[in-house]
Amino acid sequence: MIVHLGLGNFFRAHQAWYTAEANDGWDIAAFTGRSAHAPDPRYKLVTRGPETDDVSWPDAIRETHPGTDTAAWERLVADRETAIVTLTVTEKAYAGEDVPARLARGLAARKDRGSGPIAIVPCDNLPGNGAVTRRVVLRSARRTDPALAGWIEENVSFVSTMVDRITPASTAPEVVTEPYHEWVLQGDFPAGRPAWDTVGARFVDDVLPHEQRKLWLLNGGHSLLAYVGSARGLTTVAEAVDDPECRARLETWWDEAAAALPLPAGEVRDYRAALVERWQNARIRHLLAQIAMDGSQKIPVRVLPVLRWSRERESLPHGAIGILAAWLRHLHGAGAPVDDTGAARFAAATTARELLGLLDPALAADDGLVAALDDELGVSSR
Repeated sequence: MIVHLGLGNFFRAHQAWYTAEANDGWDIAAFTGRSAHAPDPRYKLVTRGPETDDVSWPDAIRETHPGTDTAAWERLVADRETAIVTLTVTEKAYAGEDVPARLARGLAARKDRGSGPIAIVPCDNLPGNGAVTRRVVLRSARRTDPALAGWIEENVSFVSTMVDRITPASTAPEVVTEPYHEWVLQGDFPAGRPAWDTVGARFVDDVLPHEQRKLWLLNGGHSLLAYVGSARGLTTVAEAVDDPECRARLETWWDEAAAALPLPAGEVRDYRAALVERWQNARIRHLLAQIAMDGSQKIPVRVLPVLRWSRERESLPHGAIGILAAWLRHLHGAGAPVDDTGAARFAAATTARELLGLLDPALAADDGLVAALDDELGVSSR
């Protein structure tokens, strides 16, 4: 059995879909993040291509629970039949206390019951998400029970993953998604796993290049379109990718990100072409306002690595600089409404040096970068 935390549409279209398609006897008990309402396990999945829909009813989810039901959470994580815990809780959850503490409590119950090893599989857009999850869970465990931390180190595998399937917001019980899907995993499953590889998942020795490809090209490109496109009065990804100004900026950003990727040039070229084809599917109504949310958590992992890589080689990455400028304008009221609990400190910045100092003091000391970003913002450097 699999226990999942974060019962949203992406989980239904991705991990639950892979498990249903593998069809080898694995069930899922799914918990909402915090909601006290648990939706029906049954849902309709609409795979929306450029011209037609394919409708299915994935049946891997056996039961659903509200995130507030701590007794059910601890009981199911401790169950001897549970071999995997998967997560889709958004990037910002790993910086907080709730999710790590919840995982630690579930693992404590498993330790006390003597149920043996288990794999934790985070499926959020963080580089090295397995290592990040391990770090925050061990930190939480050490605060309450050092013996629990030792047990986790010996018995719990933290798997790193890259996940990809565009799944816009939709109304339950219907989940709308695109035909494309990708899942790359690195790590051990000491208590077993579904045959996800039979339906397209890949198990690799190093997931990092695949994470970077997705984070920089897809997610970074999405952020660019969200901030630049919504400021130009556009509403959806399909509209933005066909807008000449957005498309030119996107190609510049992609050229910079591609140069930093440790992958064959042909693979990166094909991925870029596939992204354009996916994003031009106007029947997938992916809202720029949805993508623009929580930029303070997304920009550091989607844009800054490429920015740093370019500056180490004394290159000015105008695509990355343009994303930072568009994001700051967004925080000051341009385009989509701001929906980001971490936005206030960044919105207080009015110049490049102030913004960069909040993101990374080392970047704020880079006078060439500061001047280029201030020029993009149309203000005088300080």
